[in-house]
Amino acid sequence: MGQMWTAYVTHPDTAPDLENIPTFDPLYGYPDGRPEREMVATQEEMNQARVPLDKRDYCAHLYIALMKCKNENFPNALKCNHVKHEYNHCEYEDFVLRMKEYERERRLLERAKRKRLIAEREAMED
Repeated sequence: MGQMWTAYVTHPDTAPDLENIPTFDPLYGYPDGRPEREMVATQEEMNQARVPLDKRDYCAHLYIALMKCKNENFPNALKCNHVKHEYNHCEYEDFVLRMKEYERERRLLERAKRKRLIAEREAMED
């Protein structure tokens, strides 16, 4: 609800669009570059393991390991708690990265708006 309130009520002009790619250069503000995220599990491995589409993210390799562990240790799924913990931690870290990217985009949009308003004020004064 917080994102919807911001996007539609309080700051509709500076809320990032969740459906499209970011509008700013991903390397803007990173003089030494950013570390590239890479998928560990390949498309073929995910197809063979029948990974659902909603689980095909940067943590898919841990999801595959979790499902393999559950199948091998059925019905005693408690033996897979360490693998489940690794998968949940990876999902959490992925969520944190996505929220940081959202916040970065929002702050850059706010900054662009401030710069535009300052430029408009200076143009009116001249």
